[in-house]
Amino acid sequence: MTKPKIIALYLSLALGGALCHSSVSAAPEPASTAVTQNTQPATKPEPAAQPQQEQVSINEATAEQLSAVMNGVGLKKAQAIVSYREQYGPFSAIQQLSEVPGIGNALIERNASRLKL
Repeated sequence: MTKPKIIALYLSLALGGALCHSSVSAAPEPASTAVTQNTQPATKPEPAAQPQQEQVSINEATAEQLSAVMNGVGLKKAQAIVSYREQYGPFSAIQQLSEVPGIGNALIERNASRLKL
């Protein structure tokens, strides 16, 4: 195809999509819709209750507890966290987990809401 034909094709597709979209959004409502007046004041819907994620202390939890709560951490990585803690003492910041072999920043960010000191 030549360049003018391609441009014409793109324009026709764009205009056709715009016309189709505007005709759908401008469609009148069905005549059978009944309008009722609400005499009660509108109330705000309550926010959906989100289940609170379980948090685990990286300074106190066992390997089993860490692997159960942390996403992407199995028993082997959890044991590495506990071994690091036993060897170097308690963690002073959650980001310090990146010093544990096998624990990267992405894993820490993914589990940030599940961890506490």
